[in-house]
Amino acid sequence: MTTGPSTGDSRPAVIIDTSPTPNGDLHIGHLAGPFMSADIHARYLRARGRPVVFSTGTDDSQTYVMAGARRSGTTPEELAAVNHAAIGRTLRAAGISVDGYAPYDDAYRANALRFVTDLYEAGRLELRTVSFPCDARTGEVLVEGLVGGYCPVCVTESRGGVCEMCGHPNNFDELLDPWSTLDPAAPVSVLETQVLVLPMEQYRKRLTSFYQTRESWLRPRTLKFLREALARPLPDFPVTYPVAHGLPSPFPGTEGQRLNAWVEGIPAAMFCTDHAAQRVTDPRVAGKELWDPGHEPEIIYFIGSDIVYFWGLTHLALLMAHDGRYALPDYIVSNEFYELEDDKFSTTRGHVVYIDEVLGLVSRDALRFHLALTGPENQRTNFSRDGLVKVTSDRLVRPWNRLATALAAAPAGTSTTLPVSAAARGRARAVRERFLDAYEIQSYSPSAAADLVAAQLDRLGRAAARLRELTGPAQAEALGELLLEVRVLIAGASPILIDLAEEARRTGAWDGTLDEALTEAGEITAFPVPFLTDAGERPGE
Repeated sequence: MTTGPSTGDSRPAVIIDTSPTPNGDLHIGHLAGPFMSADIHARYLRARGRPVVFSTGTDDSQTYVMAGARRSGTTPEELAAVNHAAIGRTLRAAGISVDGYAPYDDAYRANALRFVTDLYEAGRLELRTVSFPCDARTGEVLVEGLVGGYCPVCVTESRGGVCEMCGHPNNFDELLDPWSTLDPAAPVSVLETQVLVLPMEQYRKRLTSFYQTRESWLRPRTLKFLREALARPLPDFPVTYPVAHGLPSPFPGTEGQRLNAWVEGIPAAMFCTDHAAQRVTDPRVAGKELWDPGHEPEIIYFIGSDIVYFWGLTHLALLMAHDGRYALPDYIVSNEFYELEDDKFSTTRGHVVYIDEVLGLVSRDALRFHLALTGPENQRTNFSRDGLVKVTSDRLVRPWNRLATALAAAPAGTSTTLPVSAAARGRARAVRERFLDAYEIQSYSPSAAADLVAAQLDRLGRAAARLRELTGPAQAEALGELLLEVRVLIAGASPILIDLAEEARRTGAWDGTLDEALTEAGEITAFPVPFLTDAGERPGE
């Protein structure tokens, strides 16, 4: 793990956005969490000159796909294919800059099976006889998205596998008062059967040691959960399930079973990284197997805090069980739930907002600004359509366009080269450093970056209004100083305001970097400041 700024070396950054489940399209709640956070950080690192591979794919093996297909009268494969395409379109519409959006294909399946088979052949997995809830009429085993009940730790309603509320696992028959999510009226009994497990308790000391040096950058809920989980024996993690959907288990004693979809998480992340690495042009990372420790990757997960159990414990143990063959993650950036109109987003209940709807209300940059500003970094936050329109208009679009209008009206005098004072360079330097602090992974906060954009717009807008009171050399100096600070603001906002940044690059207002050279020039050539667009438009359209 790095201890200094993540941009201070040339290590390749491997950014993992956990694979979405293709039982539906992505909604605004999804985007406000790991997707926006991952994209903003990836764009920031690229602007600092770091080699980056940013990837994702869909999690087609999940039982939630199986359940969704039954409700809609289709097959899991058909449902996953439709939503894989829909999710890809949403990622593009939101400007999520993945270097590769991996398919769920034969190569994916072979990679996942090879990862697990290596563990089986090394003796890391064990057969255990365990009990599962099942539909008493059909005998169907109820796990993950097929079962509801009450968490044995916090006694709140939960699905199988892990509790969204407290984050603790509820493997096998641990849910209290279980019911079938497909047929809540169905009687539930218990079925005893043999499955493969990863004995997690064998890795607790190593996991505890791993996090002892990393507590300072973990977000509060994640830190609380990990401390609680590692203070008690860790339950066995099921590697196979007696269910009808997913990758068939090839292991003796588990005939007819499937791999637990959550076991696929790490080999899926590796597959997505490899898929993306074949598509980037940066020779520092192109075509490389970046999970090889020899490449010294900086691996960063962006996840919801409700699945830290999987990504922070079981997946890490699966990597450790390979005895150094694969690199371990450097950072886990978790987020809380984003609510809609003060209630939980719910695809099942139709309580969702999709990106096409909001892009009819505001521009893409305005949406990204709002999601960054209000994103649920450390606690639940709330989305509303009225709030989206008001906040982006009052804090971003109108102030920015007033500033751009004032600068467009200010004469540059007889020369387009304008002086910049040492005081202005000092202010620009301070603002750039605040943006870096917001974007660096150890103190990562897109909300702080978005708030800084709004605060600087307010300050620079007042400075621009005073331009008309000046004349001659005084006006030229004030204009030069203002243009330098606006250029730094464009650079600092660029991971969020992606269409504005692209227009600035196209017109020469910004060179695409966040380097120190941005703030150090003693003079500046006047440039046109781009305007923010209206809803549904992008610069140049």
